[in-house]
Formats: sequence, structure tokens, C-alpha cells
Amino acid sequence: MTLLFVIIALALVFDFINGFHDAANSIATVVSTKVLTPFQAVVWAALFNFIAFFIAKFVIGEFGIANTIAKTVITEFITLPVILSGLIAAIIWNLITWWFGIPSSSSHTLIGGFAGAAIAHAGFQSIHLGVIGFIAAFIVVAPVLGLIAGSAIHIITLHLAKKMRPKRADRVFKRLQLVSSAWLSIEHGLNDSQKVMGIIGVALISVNATMGSGNLPHWLQLTSLNDIHDWVPFACFAAIGLGTMTGGWKIMKTMGNKITKLTPIEGFCSQMAGALTLTLTEQLKVPVSTTHVITGSIMGVGAVKRLSAVRWGITINLLWAWLLTIPVSALLAVLSYWVVSATGI
Repeated sequence: MTLLFVIIALALVFDFINGFHDAANSIATVVSTKVLTPFQAVVWAALFNFIAFFIAKFVIGEFGIANTIAKTVITEFITLPVILSGLIAAIIWNLITWWFGIPSSSSHTLIGGFAGAAIAHAGFQSIHLGVIGFIAAFIVVAPVLGLIAGSAIHIITLHLAKKMRPKRADRVFKRLQLVSSAWLSIEHGLNDSQKVMGIIGVALISVNATMGSGNLPHWLQLTSLNDIHDWVPFACFAAIGLGTMTGGWKIMKTMGNKITKLTPIEGFCSQMAGALTLTLTEQLKVPVSTTHVITGSIMGVGAVKRLSAVRWGITINLLWAWLLTIPVSALLAVLSYWVVSATGI
């Protein structure tokens, strides 16, 4: 039982780190275009991260992405040491990329860590390669969708606003950025909070299978993610919201300024494109990276202005970080599992 509580605590720590790691995704553009101060922006984003819980619970009525995450490892090979090792690896890689200001994917970090620990435990037979391959494909698909959406929305918006005076356009789209950043923050919460829900869920299912549900208090009883207790999603959405409030200024600098310079209308278009793409993938129950999506959206918006407006060298460096995330996280998880096993946990 102690190990279960440690895993739940670490999972929420990961969610908290995810919040400040990915805070820049939904607020970098409103800060770079001076719509909100950094403090106002993180409070705004955190609020809508948490509101996403009520949308998932009472509007959507399910947590489909959590189920997808849970299916990356075959149930019979899921143990508490495997989950613990995967979380340790994911936290380490998230902190490393945060420290160096690299907007990597918390989603793929968690998936790589979970899968790597399972491989260390029982070999490649323990993972669903098809599920992991499908998720990994969106390392390329997600930013491309964001880029296409960003370009299309920017072209349409420029056409609709072509008769507006520049100063009036700036005022209007600064206000509209509040709407677009709120939507993007909701989708960030919906997408990323569910990933940790899946990890806590499989930990509870593993304990119930080992100890028997009758020997556990009601709030820890779980045999299917479809019946998950409300405290799990509530805690996950709250943790990511609190994490968002702590900021993530290094990554915000990369997202808001280094890829391309943004005006209010461009900031609005990139956020709308990112939010729309995340809404689509959430409906498909695909755990994509909000980082990848918003980066693609910013690139798409910048490319409409002119191709040279996008700093392609920066984006190539980001792509390398994205491609390395799953294998590096998996390797860290293998090392973590060896250490955990050596301690006799």
C-alpha cells in the first residue's frame, strides 16, 4: 500500500511538472503580444486547465485518452515497480528539458517511461507496439495538422479583417486572444491531465488484482478505468493547473519569440489552430503533445507571412528533441527499473 501511495504522489508531481513545463504552450503568444503579463497569463491558463475537468466529466462524459495511455503496456505485465520506474524516468527527462528550455513532449515522456520500464521487466512482449507506434506517429502528424490549421485560419482571418485599420485590428485581436488562449488551455487540460489519470488508474487496477478489492477501502477499489473514482481526475486536473501557475518561463521564451515574431492577429490564429487540432485529437482519443501542436500552429501562421519569417533552424532542433523523447525516456526507465529492482521494492 505504501508503494501505491508513493506512485500516486509521484504521478501528481509529474502532472504538476507537466503544468509548468507546458504552461508556455497556451500562454506564450498572449505574453509575447503583451495581451497579459506573465503572472496574469499563468493564472488565466491554470483556471481553464482546471475547468477542463468539469467539461470532461459533465459534457464529454468520458476520459478516452486515459484509456489509450493504459493500453500501451499489456495488463498482465503491469506492476507497481514498473509504474514507479516509468514515472521516475519521465520526471527526470521533463526536468532536464525544462532546465534547458526545450519544449519537449510530456506525453511522449510518460509513454516512453512506462513502456521502457515494462520492457526492462518482461521484454518487448509486454508492450502494445501498435498502440505505441500509433501514438509515436503523431510526433509528425500533430505538428503538421497544427501547421495546416495555422496557415488556413491565418489566411481566412486576414481576409475577414482586411478592411480593418492596423491599430483597431490589434485591439480587437488582443481581446480575442483571451478567448483563444482559454480554449487552448481547456484542451491542454483535457489532453494532458488524462495521461496521468491512466497511470494512476492502472496502478489501482494492479493493486486490486493483487490484493483483492474487498481488502481495500472503497476509494481505492478499481477494476476498470471506466469506473474510476472522481478523486483521481479531480486531483490530476488540479495538479496540472497548479503547475501551470508556476510558469515555465524558459520554454515560454522559445515558444513565444524564437520560432517567429507574433502580432496579436497571428497570436490569435496560432492559438485557435492549436485548440482546434487538440479538440480533433481528443475526439480521436489520441494522446498528442500540446507542445508539438502549438509549435506547428505558430509555424503555419508565420509561413503565411513569408517562409523566411519562420526560424527553421530552431524548429529542426525541436524536431530532434521530439524524436529522441520516447527512446531516451525508455532508456532512463530501464535504468530506473534496474535501480528499483536492486533496492528490492
